[in-house]
Amino acid sequence: MGFFDKLKKITTNLFGGFTEADEAFFEELEETLILADLGMDTALEAVEKLRTRVRKEKLHDQEEVRAALRDVLVEEMDVGGTALDTSTQPSVVLFIGVNGVGKTTSIGKLGNQLKNEGKRVLFCAADTFRAAAADQLEIWSQRAGCEIVRQHEGADPGAVLFDALQAAKARGVDVVLCDTAGRLHNKANLMAELSKLSKIIDRECPGAARETLLVLDATTGQNGLIQARTFKETAGLTGIVLTKLDGTAKGGIVVAIARELGVPVKFAGVGEGIDDLRPFDARAYVEAII
Repeated sequence: MGFFDKLKKITTNLFGGFTEADEAFFEELEETLILADLGMDTALEAVEKLRTRVRKEKLHDQEEVRAALRDVLVEEMDVGGTALDTSTQPSVVLFIGVNGVGKTTSIGKLGNQLKNEGKRVLFCAADTFRAAAADQLEIWSQRAGCEIVRQHEGADPGAVLFDALQAAKARGVDVVLCDTAGRLHNKANLMAELSKLSKIIDRECPGAARETLLVLDATTGQNGLIQARTFKETAGLTGIVLTKLDGTAKGGIVVAIARELGVPVKFAGVGEGIDDLRPFDARAYVEAII
């Protein structure tokens, strides 16, 4: 049972037996939100805001309280625009994150989406560390109908990015989507590599619209928040791509990331198909679970 189904079942039970917004209700709601992996601080703050609103606006019936809870959770996630900045030609999007979270597949899906919007998209295979990473990205480039720049395994990632940016400028590419090696957030040398890639973009495409998207696996729950916090300190994130949201009961991490880091979730992966990376809509997300 995925996150949406599970939390919807919990909240249906919560509101199904609703009689009044009393202290017992608020305590049960706190527990529900913590179990959904909003995190202790986020859950307590959300419930306190709801409690204040219920008293101030004298809300009584179930639908009024439910609507107020929706508003509170949407407000928690309102930390900036969720649209991808592709305002320059080329624009550059770096995908970063630990191993196995779905960076390469997210690039393939986003490339397909951008291509369908009429943009010319180039994949940059700067993950030269993982065996067959470039091969995997090439398969996705073929599926999505996007171009790709790659080198041999073990090549300098900075050199691959340099080549990709030169190609992008020569060919009139709209968006460069750059894969990077999966890195543990405590590996200083790999973090230094991200800094190097950033400098190459500054030098070769000054003024280019840039996004640094951290790809997180929603099933990791609070561990994802720890990763996000460290990556933000090191890499200056502009957004989150949350994968495997359809396969977890811990999707409340979306709210926790937004509240604690001030970084918006821009895309959500909800399946294996090429069309299963969706622009994230906080209100639609909350509507689905409450």
